[in-house]
Amino acid sequence: MNRMKQNNTPPKRKLEWRRAWKALQALIDDSQRTDQVFEIIDALAGDSFEREFHRVRTHPDGRRLLTERPSLLATLSDRATLRTLPEGSFGRAYLEFMESNNLAAEGLVQADLMVEQRKANPQPEDPDRQFLGERMRDMHDLWHVLTGYGMDEAGEAANLAFTLAQIPTPGIALIVLAAAVLGPRDRTLAWPRYLFRSWRRGRRAVRLSLAPYERLLPLPLDEVRRLLLIQPPAAAHPEGIAVGTRLDSLANQTAALGQ
Repeated sequence: MNRMKQNNTPPKRKLEWRRAWKALQALIDDSQRTDQVFEIIDALAGDSFEREFHRVRTHPDGRRLLTERPSLLATLSDRATLRTLPEGSFGRAYLEFMESNNLAAEGLVQADLMVEQRKANPQPEDPDRQFLGERMRDMHDLWHVLTGYGMDEAGEAANLAFTLAQIPTPGIALIVLAAAVLGPRDRTLAWPRYLFRSWRRGRRAVRLSLAPYERLLPLPLDEVRRLLLIQPPAAAHPEGIAVGTRLDSLANQTAALGQ
């Protein structure tokens, strides 16, 4: 009896560096290619997802999630209900973030499916792993709201640095490293230090893969940050949240960092 049959644990995946490098080049050429982010993460997944899955299923809150399997995607897609939540609530802030950026919760699903369809030999997943993988995918935009990082290149890089602290994976690490190298440069290393503070902010928060987002959405955003130990933006980045893309001038980008 093989390992998969014994404990339902899939065999450890090899790191596909060539595939990841090709996807990274495509992402550098077009930062809007969300599917390439998923491609990089999948290519370098290794056993990182299995480690996170083990942490979740061995935690009481994680076991509850795996038993109840609430659909975060369905909750986030129900804009009519989100619109009824109080002003200043986490849910209303999420709705405003999605509408102001012309986004839909299903957008990440489509990017994820594009990667799955390109796989030569897709591996079947058991229901628990599929549930957790989809839930982790659907948390991404919620973390934008919790951190205050925007959808521009600076915001995505900072949000991924925050994510790297929560869910350490070689793929996310590669993207954050590339962002640090390709970002604005000056003698003070303002941009790498900004990304480091974003990472440290994620490191200090509770394990967000266990958070009951469905129950947190009606609460005030500031209260949710407090409950999840996420530093408010002003505390994490006293100089301000960085905003910009590689098309901005270096002076403008470093000015956004308060340098």
